[in-house]
Amino acid sequence: MRYSIKLFLLSLAAICATTAQAKFTNFPDGSEVPEWFNDTRSVDVGKLGKKYVITDYGVSCDSTIIQTEQIQSVIDLAASKGGGVIVIPEGTFLSGSLFFKPGTHLHLLKNGKLKGSDAITNYRIIKTRLEGQTIDYFAALVNADGCDGFTISGEGTIDGNGHRFYDEFWLRRKVNRKCTNLEALRPRMLYVSNSSDVTVNGVTMQNSGFWTNHLYNCNRVKYLDVTILAPTDGYPKGPSTDAIDLDVCNDVLVSNCYMNVNDDAVCLKGGKGTYVDTIPGNGAVTRVIVDKCTFGKTNAGITFGSEAWDCSNVIMKDCKFEDTYHVVLFKMRPDTPQQYRNILIDGAIGRVRVGVEASTWTQFFDKADRDPMPASGVDNVVCRNCHLECTRFFYKNSKSGDYTLSNFTFTDIWAEDPDTTFDTSNIKNCVIENVTINGKKF
Repeated sequence: MRYSIKLFLLSLAAICATTAQAKFTNFPDGSEVPEWFNDTRSVDVGKLGKKYVITDYGVSCDSTIIQTEQIQSVIDLAASKGGGVIVIPEGTFLSGSLFFKPGTHLHLLKNGKLKGSDAITNYRIIKTRLEGQTIDYFAALVNADGCDGFTISGEGTIDGNGHRFYDEFWLRRKVNRKCTNLEALRPRMLYVSNSSDVTVNGVTMQNSGFWTNHLYNCNRVKYLDVTILAPTDGYPKGPSTDAIDLDVCNDVLVSNCYMNVNDDAVCLKGGKGTYVDTIPGNGAVTRVIVDKCTFGKTNAGITFGSEAWDCSNVIMKDCKFEDTYHVVLFKMRPDTPQQYRNILIDGAIGRVRVGVEASTWTQFFDKADRDPMPASGVDNVVCRNCHLECTRFFYKNSKSGDYTLSNFTFTDIWAEDPDTTFDTSNIKNCVIENVTINGKKF
C-alpha cells in the first residue's frame, strides 16, 4: 500500500508536468521531428467536401438487415462526384466489407454505429497483407487502398460484432491447439493500404473479429483521441484483436488514445522469415510516436513483432498503464534477422506485469538455411521517468542467444518490483542512473 500511494503521488506529479511539455523536437537518432507530429487538431469535416448521409440515399435505418450494397453505392456515388464524406447518422447499420475510394471519407455521428456482419460470407476475398505476407484473404469491414488523405472521424462507433468469430476461434483451438489465426476465418475492422496522410479521429472502435486497425505501406498516419476496445475478461475473449498494427509504415502519431484489447496495442510489423529483407512488399517501420495514451489489459503498449524485422526511431511519451502486460515488448524470432534500434520510453506510469522485455518468439516460425545469417538485436534504448508497479521491471528471455541487447540507458526510474535483482548483465553497455527498485537504489 505504501508503494501504491507513492506511485500515485509520483504519477500525479508526472501528469501535471506533461501539461506544459515542449513539442517533440528530435527522434532518438538525433534527426529532427517534423512539425507535422505536433499538429493534433481534429479533422475538419467541413473541409472534406459534400456530406452524403447514407439514409438520404436509400439506406434504411434498420439494424436487422445487412446493407453492404446500399452503403457501397453511396461511397461509389460520392467518388463519382469527386469525393465527399459518407455520414453514418444516429442508428445501427449492418454491413459486410466496404471499399472507400480516393477522395471519400467516413464520418460517424454521435449514436451512429457501423456494425459488421458476423457471417464471414459477407466479406469479399481479396489480395491483402496479413501476418507479414501477401495472400488471398477476407477484406476488412472498412477498406481503403490508394486513398491519400483518407479520414475516419466523429463521435460514433464502428463495431466489428466479433463474438461469433471469437467463439469459432476458441472452438478450433480446442480441436487443434496449433490452429493459426488465418485458419479461423474472420475479418479485420479497418485495413488501409498504400495511402498517405491518413487520420482516424474521435471514434470508438470495438469488438473487431480480428486485428482492429491494420495499416500497410502507409505514411503520415495519425490516430487522435480514439477508443479501441475488445473483450479481455470472461468468455469469449477477443483473440488477436490488436488495436493498431503498423505494417511497413513511416511517420505515425498515436495520441491521446485508449486501448483495451486481447493482444498487442500498438504493434510494429513489416515481414518475417529467414530471407525477410529480400522479399518484395516487406519493409521497415520508422518514426513512430505514441503520446499520452492509456493502455488497459493489452499485451504491451508497443510491441516490436512478431512480424517485424527493421524498426527504428520509436518514441513512447507520457503513457499510462492499467494492468497492462508490458510497457514495451521486443519479440525476437530465431527464424528472422531483426534489428530494433533508437527507442525512447519517457514517462510511463501505472501497473504492468513487466516493464521492458525482450523474448524469444517461436510460435509458428520456420527457419531456413542462410549463411551467413544476419545478426539480430535491440540497440540504443532509453527508458526514463518511469513510475511503475510491476512483477518485474526488466526481463530478457534466456532461452536463446540468437540476439543481442546493447546500449540501454535506464534513468530516473521508480518501480515497485518484488524481484529486486534488476539484472542487466545481458546488456552490452548499460547505463543506470537514479533507479530505485522496491526501495533499493541502483
